[in-house]
Parts: sequence; C-alpha cells; structure tokens
Amino acid sequence: MPSRRIRLPEALPAEQGWLVRDGRVLASLEVASGRMAKARGLLGRRSLEGAMLIVGARSVHSFAMGFDLDVAFLDADNQVIRTLRLHRNRVTLPVWRARSVLEAEAGAFDDWDLNVGQLVEIRGCDGSENPA
Repeated sequence: MPSRRIRLPEALPAEQGWLVRDGRVLASLEVASGRMAKARGLLGRRSLEGAMLIVGARSVHSFAMGFDLDVAFLDADNQVIRTLRLHRNRVTLPVWRARSVLEAEAGAFDDWDLNVGQLVEIRGCDGSENPA
C-alpha cells in the first residue's frame, strides 16, 4: 500500500540574503515566501546556519524539527514585536500584528542580542534591501 505521507521537494527555491540590525550583519538568511518553500520550512533539518524568514506567517510550529527554535514575530516594518523559545513538537499561537516570522536555532537571539522593539533589515546578497 502506498505511503500517505506528503513528500515535499528536496530543493526549493528560497531567496538568500542577510539579516541586518543597525548596519551590522547578524546572520545569513533564507527567505521562504513561496507556498512550497513556506510548507517545507525547516522540516527535516538537524541544524540551521543563520536564520529563516517566513513571509506572511503569523504562527509557526516545530513538529518534525531536529532542534529547538528562537522565534521572532515581525510587523510590517520588520520591527520585532514578540520573541519566544519554541521547543520541539510545539505550535505558537497566532500573533495577529505579525507579517513575518524569523526562526533561528535556540540561543541565536541571545548571541545576536535580538530583542522586542528592535528593527531588522532584510538585505539581498547584492546589498539591496529586500522588502519582506
């Protein structure tokens, strides 16, 4: 009998860029804005170098993740409006003002000193600003 498990493509196009605050690069960034890229997210990964931005998200989950996450909810201006530590196999409540969600490995936000109220920039590899 065939498996009913949904199989997502292994390689999905995701924009690459940089997470910047106050002119300082905090981390490399994957931007998941397409439907399939958002569905795939961090599923199946055992670690994450840098961060992932999920455009248009107001809630995330950590089912089938190999590690705990730091999660930041960003408003339309990319201001951090809420942060939390999301342990494996959990789901967040929606943050209605959020327009995107930033995910990183647990502990990264402490390393970056990322806090509520700060503005972050999403920059493309060519140095241009990428509105998220």
